[in-house]
Amino acid sequence: MALVQSLITVVIFVVMLAVLVLIHEFGHFLTARLARIRVHEFGIGFPPRARVLGSDGETLYTLNWLPIGGFVKLEGEDGDSDDPRSFTRAGPGTKVVVLVAGVAMNLLLAFVILGAIAWLPQRAGALTFAGVQAGSPAAAAGIVATDRIVAIDGRYYDRFDGGLAMVTDLRARAGRTVSLGLIRADGVRTTVAVTLRAPDQIDAQHGALGIQDLGFVETDVTFTRSPLEALGTGTARTGDAFVLILRGLGQVGEALVSRPTEAPPAAGPIGIAVQVGEVFWQAGPIATLYLAGILSANLALVNILPFPPLDGGRILMLAIKAIAGTRVSLRVERLTYLVGFVFLFAFLIWITYFDIARLGGAVP
Repeated sequence: MALVQSLITVVIFVVMLAVLVLIHEFGHFLTARLARIRVHEFGIGFPPRARVLGSDGETLYTLNWLPIGGFVKLEGEDGDSDDPRSFTRAGPGTKVVVLVAGVAMNLLLAFVILGAIAWLPQRAGALTFAGVQAGSPAAAAGIVATDRIVAIDGRYYDRFDGGLAMVTDLRARAGRTVSLGLIRADGVRTTVAVTLRAPDQIDAQHGALGIQDLGFVETDVTFTRSPLEALGTGTARTGDAFVLILRGLGQVGEALVSRPTEAPPAAGPIGIAVQVGEVFWQAGPIATLYLAGILSANLALVNILPFPPLDGGRILMLAIKAIAGTRVSLRVERLTYLVGFVFLFAFLIWITYFDIARLGGAVP
């Protein structure tokens, strides 16, 4: 059984990664074709080539043996071509659009996934608490420790929001009167009005509502967001994922520089595959799809970093060449990409080592 689960996990991860990378490459492909840049090949997977799927007279569509994404081969993408329809002959603005298109497609995919999930019927989560502070707004409203808060001003929260979102929304309403939807210990649902503490009365020991030992559980209450609400939720979650990943990259960079022999606060491909499996088997397909949306935002951010040979690094090189002109030779540009690739490969080996060590229980 464990072997079957592992095989299914591998398949899910490979398919997820392939879709995310293909969407990225499709952005490059589509904008290049619209800009009339010659596209020689759109490959599903990486070489060696398994078979040719077709051709439209200019672009060859291929299926390749390594199922870990895809690629687009543009005329002159290495900076050397006399073809007037080559990438190297395109204007700077066109080049930037083609390079940014992959990132944009990954962000769009993240938004679509997270927005679609937000639109699905959901089970509402509830904020639980083990204590109510004496003299607090909660105590004044008759709220007791066996109650559960299921809504704030009519807004419900699902498992992807979690209790932190509810606490954040309560703090954001400090000093105001709010309507709290409660589920009593006997299952009866009721609504109470509570005037929260003012911002200057809130500290580490005193929250806006005055409840302690917080938790978050799913309830039997179901709700559905309107299309507009789902749109806003999808946008917010995509932005939150982007910011969270940006902070994580900063932490990884700091760990790489100051603590290279310690496990970084992030996972590589193997670690992500393990996480995908855990989410799928423990939380189900919808949670796995949610994770795919987060990973799509992750891929967008990583690719826009100004580091060769990533898309952001190529954009940076375009900017440098625009400023320096012919002083940046094709040889220097290629060498920059090679050095960047070596560094990225070394980084991948470094983080994969700790992925494997975690699997063996060598690091926490």
